[in-house]
Amino acid sequence: MADAWLSEMLAQAPAVMVTGPRASGKTTTALRHAASVARLDDPLEAAAFEAGPDAALSGRPEPVLLDEWQACPPVVGAVKRAVDAQRRPGRFILTGSARFDADPSLWPGTGRLIRLAMYPMTVRELLGRPARPFFSGLLEGERPGFVADAPDLRDYVEIALRGGFPEPALELEGAAGREWLDSYLAQLLVHERAQSNNGADTARLAAFFKAYSACSASPVHETTLARAAGIDRRTARSYTGLLQDLGVVHELPAWGSSRLKRLVRMPKRHLADTGLWGSTVGADTAAVMSNGDLLGRLIDTFVTNQVRAEAVFDPLRPRLYHLRDRDGRREVDLMADLGARGVVGVEIKALGAPRRAHAKHLIWLRDMLGEQFKAGAVLHTGPYRFTLSDRIEAIPICTLWN
Repeated sequence: MADAWLSEMLAQAPAVMVTGPRASGKTTTALRHAASVARLDDPLEAAAFEAGPDAALSGRPEPVLLDEWQACPPVVGAVKRAVDAQRRPGRFILTGSARFDADPSLWPGTGRLIRLAMYPMTVRELLGRPARPFFSGLLEGERPGFVADAPDLRDYVEIALRGGFPEPALELEGAAGREWLDSYLAQLLVHERAQSNNGADTARLAAFFKAYSACSASPVHETTLARAAGIDRRTARSYTGLLQDLGVVHELPAWGSSRLKRLVRMPKRHLADTGLWGSTVGADTAAVMSNGDLLGRLIDTFVTNQVRAEAVFDPLRPRLYHLRDRDGRREVDLMADLGARGVVGVEIKALGAPRRAHAKHLIWLRDMLGEQFKAGAVLHTGPYRFTLSDRIEAIPICTLWN
C-alpha cells in the first residue's frame, strides 16, 4: 500500500516525508523509489550537509532519499530552498523521526512536504495481497458469504502476536522473533534517550510503556497510567507524547455528537504493534488463550491497527474514533467519521458466531443517528458473513486481508 501511495505522490509533489516507528520499513520502501541516497546517520555524510547543506544536496540524481534526516536538521532548510527554486515533482524523499518537526525552529517544511505515515505491516501487506480499503468495501454492500480458509481463534492469536515489524514477521521464527521483539523496546528507548533533550529516564519510561501496554484497547485516564508506573501525571503526559512520536503507541479520540449525551472524552489507547504488545506484557499464545482480558485486548488492538493502517489509503478518508458513554453501558470500538457521507460503527469480538445481541450498541447507535449512520460491522473470528440487522453485518476479521 505504501509503495503505491509513495509512487503516486512523487509523480505530483516535489518532496515526500515518510515517518513511522523504527524498523517498520521506511528506508526499505523509500529506497525502491530513490535514484540516490544520503544516509545522514553516517557522521561523515552528515558533516558534509552540516557544512553546506545546499551544496551537498545539489547535483544528485532525483529523487534523492535523505535517510534519518533528523540527524542533520539543516537538510530540511536545503530541501525548502531547492523546492522553492524549482518546484517539480519527484525531487526528494525524507525518512526518519516525526517528532523533531514539532519544534518550529527545526521545521521549515510546512507547505512543501507531503507526509506518509507508515505503520507496522498489515496482514494484507505481509501476504502480498492487493489493497481493498475496508470502509469503501463495507459501504458498497458486499454480499454475505463464507470464507473457506478463515483462521480459527488460536490462529488469530498467533497472527496477532507475530506483529507487523518486517524482520520478526517475515524473516525470523519462534524464539528468534520473540527475542527481536524483546530487545526492540530496550534499544529504542536507549537510542531515543541519547537523541532526546527531554530528560526521559529510561527505566521509568519503560515502566510507563509496560503500564500503557497493559491498558491497550482501553480509554484509561493518564492518572491511572501514571500511578501504575510510579510517576506523576505531568511526566505521564510527556511520556505519552514521546511514545506517540516514536510511533509505538496511538490514541483513538472520543467521538461526539449533539444527538448523544454523556459521552466520555478520554481517548482509547492502543499499542501500535501487537507483537510488541505480547512481548511487553509477557503474553504468548497459551497465556492469551487462557485469559479473556488479554484475548479481548489483543484482538481489539490487532483489528484496530489493521484498519488504521489501511484507512490512510482509503479514498473515503475516514477519521477514526471510539465511542463510550460515561456509565460504560454503551460503547463502540471503532467509529469511522466519513464527513458528509455519514459514520460507520465497528464492534470487534473474539468469538466465532456473533448474534444480534452482540450488535446491540451498533443498533442503539443506528437508532440514535438515523440516516447519518451508514453501516455497522461486528468483526468476529468465525468464517461467515451475514446480516445481523438493518445496515449491520457480521463480518469475519480475515476479510480485512482475504
